[in-house]
Amino acid sequence: MIEKLREVLPPHRVSTAKEDLDNWGRDWTRSFAAAPSAVVFPETVQEVVAVTRLANAEGLALVPSGGRTGLSAGAVASQGEVVVSFDRMNRFLDFNETDRVVRCQAGVVTANVQAFARGKGLFYPVDFSSSGSSQIGGNVATNAGGIKVLRYGMTRDWIAGLKVVTGAGEVLELNRGLVKNATGYDLRHLFIGSEGTLGFVVEADLRLTEPPAPSRVMVLGVDRMADILSILTRFQAGVALSAFEFFSELAVERVTRHRSLARPLKSSSAFYALLEFDAHDEPAALAAFEESLAAGWVSDGVMSQSEAQARALWALREGITESIAPETPYKNDLAVRISDVPGFLDDVDHAVGRIYPDLEICWFGHIGDGNVHLNILKPPGLAVTAFYERCDAMSPELFKLVAARGGSISAEHGVGMLKREFLGFSRSAAEIEIMRAVKKALDPNGVMNPGKLLP
Repeated sequence: MIEKLREVLPPHRVSTAKEDLDNWGRDWTRSFAAAPSAVVFPETVQEVVAVTRLANAEGLALVPSGGRTGLSAGAVASQGEVVVSFDRMNRFLDFNETDRVVRCQAGVVTANVQAFARGKGLFYPVDFSSSGSSQIGGNVATNAGGIKVLRYGMTRDWIAGLKVVTGAGEVLELNRGLVKNATGYDLRHLFIGSEGTLGFVVEADLRLTEPPAPSRVMVLGVDRMADILSILTRFQAGVALSAFEFFSELAVERVTRHRSLARPLKSSSAFYALLEFDAHDEPAALAAFEESLAAGWVSDGVMSQSEAQARALWALREGITESIAPETPYKNDLAVRISDVPGFLDDVDHAVGRIYPDLEICWFGHIGDGNVHLNILKPPGLAVTAFYERCDAMSPELFKLVAARGGSISAEHGVGMLKREFLGFSRSAAEIEIMRAVKKALDPNGVMNPGKLLP
């Protein structure tokens, strides 16, 4: 098999070196061991087609690999698969100033798209803490969201077109950058969020937009989670928010210690809300703050007066994941309707406290779009394996709470292997069977990222 791969790609771009297998065979998930048989590095669409057709002929399984920042084991090769890395497909191919559309290969890093847009006097708004290493192909495959979904939406909303290689090795040009296209099924949207199970995204047409106005960042202390929605409603009545994030006191403790940051407020609160809005809305934001303070929803607050201060406040939110990493957190990326968030958090806190009272929860997330991140921290002295077993056993109880509120067991990280067997908590049996039929149509031999997404 290795020799046949070296016939369709230059030999130096087919690796079986252990360090390469370990590196490209995994994502940020640590619940599954990486065990690929090889890693290949195509540079062109034709080479991706050749690898895919070889996989069909020889019965090989293929796993796509981008920036490997996922948290659901969607890019983990654990069963001898061939990893297809897009690291070398990292070029910008075209830019149309009139359409404000840039075409790039799948391996272009998200931050480089943002920098490209700035160089054209424009803006690419999809942003998250891993933007310096995540790749566009992976963003498309998971329909990545991030910190500005409240104003700008998900990756899906910025995809004008895609070029994909299906599991059968066919090349499809989807939508071709059109704004209007009423010619039947929009297959582009099948591939967005498909986690590489239908085929490879090899090129993407990305829409760019006007740069945002100068902004302000505000951090508010909130003692009762139930007041968060009142705060959000009051601010939205007069302020155009681009972000409304939240995090717990435990998160502040960890991130300020880890990054040697100053605490945002003089006194501590159970929770904190971080808001970003246009600078010209500052008077309206201050009025909303004063009303929230008078109503008892907010205990204190601070607002940035410079870009440096804004970055420092954002660091409190964006540094949480890194700061709790040494505590081997068990992560869950969940979504419910925005109005259900406070009640849902209470439900989860009570469930974890009842089942495992010795485990701490570090909460944070994008409360403005209903997406919360649950991080259960490993107690000192407890073996990692035993910790994961305890958390795995508790997951069905958490997902029942999600299902009871009509929510999603994965808001933006995908299903992968980590949540594959729990898909039924968010999708009906009929939906799952239709998904299987779609996969069969586009990947008839099941070579594309097998064992992911579908139970």
